[in-house]
Amino acid sequence: MIHDAQMDFYGKRLATCSSDCSVKLFEVVGETQKLIKELRGHDSPVWQVSWAHPKFGNIIASCSFDRKVIVWKESSTGWENTYEHLEHSSSVNAIAWLPFEYDILMLACASSDGKVSIIYFHEGAWKQWVMINAHASGAMALDWAPIGDSNVMGSSEESFQLVTGGCDKTIRLWSIVSPKTSHQVTTAYDVIALNTSKAIKHTDWIRDVAWCPNLGLTSTTIASCGQDGRVILWSKDNSSNPWEVTELIEASDVAMWRLSWSLTGSVLAVSSGDNKVRLFKQASDGQWGEVSTINEPSTR
Repeated sequence: MIHDAQMDFYGKRLATCSSDCSVKLFEVVGETQKLIKELRGHDSPVWQVSWAHPKFGNIIASCSFDRKVIVWKESSTGWENTYEHLEHSSSVNAIAWLPFEYDILMLACASSDGKVSIIYFHEGAWKQWVMINAHASGAMALDWAPIGDSNVMGSSEESFQLVTGGCDKTIRLWSIVSPKTSHQVTTAYDVIALNTSKAIKHTDWIRDVAWCPNLGLTSTTIASCGQDGRVILWSKDNSSNPWEVTELIEASDVAMWRLSWSLTGSVLAVSSGDNKVRLFKQASDGQWGEVSTINEPSTR
């Protein structure tokens, strides 16, 4: 079973990961794909893959049930396993690279041990910056704020904002101070605790969180989805006002698994356990609505 598939920055190569413990790379030309490399290093199903920005080179990270995060890099001799992050005691479920504009090669990792670790490349070696006790029952998802939303919590300009979701049904925001400037590490905020407008919240595991791209917008938006079938938008216009909550999909027996924003942040794609992908768009009056549904027939 394929668990994740990600295109590189230029849309010319595809990385996939699957239950056979492998990461596979494909060259994509038009509607054709050619397998160019199979990367072996994990001992269990691989949950996610993620390409770093090409300014840092051709680099892929992968995370697995085997508790490992592996950083792969392409050199003149081919792809190599350049680093293995082994600090988690349970499955590593999600990974995300810090936006490249910060000019730091930094990776956040969420694990079923309840912790979120952050590693970065400095002076020719990979180092762990921080290990956060994020979600007592397990961390399932995370995403970095785009650089335009770096001050959403009123933190200093030398910090990065991270959103996480876990099995404890909560979504939390973290202010991660840059390793370039400080020894202080984290300050935690709980999105749900900050909300005062509606009694809307998740009632089961959070499966994914996604920070909306910010292209000159005056507000910030985070999407979340969960095992409870809900898809929720958390929006804030500045650091002094409370979070506003919009429920795009109400609770149901169909779990919502993954979220993906368009590059402009105007469309949100939601994939679910019923083999559907739903597309939501915000109208000129600020209201969100479903504009399309793609139904992928089951192969069973």
